[in-house]
Amino acid sequence: MSGVLLLDKPVGITSNAALQHAKRLYRASKAGLTGILDPLASGLLPLCFGEATKFAQYPTDADKSYEVVIKLGITTDTGDSEGQVLTRQASTAGRADIERAIKQFTGTILQTPPMYSALKHQGQPLYKYARQGIEIERAPRQISLHRITLLNFEGDVFSLSVDCSKGTYIRVLAEDIGRFLGCGAHLIALQRTRVGNFSLADAYTLDLIEALSETERDLRLLPADRLVENLPGVDLDQDAAFYLRQGQAVWQPKLQFQQRYRIYDEKHVFMGVGEVDDAGRLAPKRLVVQR
Repeated sequence: MSGVLLLDKPVGITSNAALQHAKRLYRASKAGLTGILDPLASGLLPLCFGEATKFAQYPTDADKSYEVVIKLGITTDTGDSEGQVLTRQASTAGRADIERAIKQFTGTILQTPPMYSALKHQGQPLYKYARQGIEIERAPRQISLHRITLLNFEGDVFSLSVDCSKGTYIRVLAEDIGRFLGCGAHLIALQRTRVGNFSLADAYTLDLIEALSETERDLRLLPADRLVENLPGVDLDQDAAFYLRQGQAVWQPKLQFQQRYRIYDEKHVFMGVGEVDDAGRLAPKRLVVQR
């Protein structure tokens, strides 16, 4: 079993629980995530099975899109509605204030990762320290918030559409907006709508997948090369494909130095990903096992 499932993850379960459920349904021997969504979050979660797991990092590194609901006037220790309330303060912010706030955070900015995250310090995820009341110093990271659009505003709750780079913590964005407005804020809902070129509109729920026959489930899988479709493609002739499968670099004309490519053999069967070395040869980086 090999391929990519675009899953619409429900609220209330971890990404790993969703992965294990889908893995059982597909009877896959190997499965992997392309990033994670918190239990509070729903939406697009691409899952990889079999040989596709070799390319799971590519959507992890891709830009993402979210629809976000934020509540003003309350801060929590986790930055979302699952945490313990830290402060309460009435909000007097209006639509114009929120529009001004989101402009402040649009573009390339520095963002400090939250303590309740899976980032590791001395081999332990930060959330384990946070649960013990231990604060670890975190260095700010550069992220890009390409576009932030105010969708709705009513009372002390507003919703946003956010397009952002990898490594962006939407909970921290909610907290930063609340801090800018002087009243505090936290995240109350989050739905991921896009991962790279993958869209939530093309995703399937676990209930739907479970209701299908095995043949119908298989038809919902995307081929592994969809994970690397942003890379330029190159087709090899029979001889070059043979030597590349043996782990040898091969000469191909008109390729760019240090550029990665998705590679196909003479029958246009996906072989994997290669990179052009300093000698101008296409060297294998990650190849699929041909059965």
